[in-house]
Amino acid sequence: MERDLGMETALEAQLADLLQELLELQKETLEMLEQKRQLLRQGDVAALASTGEPEQALLRRWEACLRRREELLAQASAQRVPAQNLERLAAALPRPEREKLGKQLKLAKSQARLLQHQALTNWVVIHRCLLHLSQLLEILTTGGQSEPTYGKDHASLQSGALVDQEV
Repeated sequence: MERDLGMETALEAQLADLLQELLELQKETLEMLEQKRQLLRQGDVAALASTGEPEQALLRRWEACLRRREELLAQASAQRVPAQNLERLAAALPRPEREKLGKQLKLAKSQARLLQHQALTNWVVIHRCLLHLSQLLEILTTGGQSEPTYGKDHASLQSGALVDQEV
């Protein structure tokens, strides 16, 4: 089966553009995650809240990149080029393009893995902050004098001083 060389060149150019956009988005997302981690560490709530709009803009760019990917794979599939994913599409291109794009794909995969790790790290930091706040609230509401929940004599009779104890 003979494929149109002009179409392969167009697919190659579109794939190269898509990968460049993907790598740029990954870099910006990593920077955003690092910035948020620093703000969490510093406890700068106002600055943390101000990251919402840039995050939304980044999210819209990610969605546009995903749409471009789907369109490119559909176009390649319509031209009978293997297009189950970007790696298969790159592998179907002529050798020089395949090697260049293969390096970009490999970098994009490693960046994606790094993004997963950074996002998990931020999740752990946030989770620990929430746990700490929960413990502080518990200390405040019980006056730091909580009794064990389970006991032979009776359940904890002491309740929160801030919430329901008469003054």
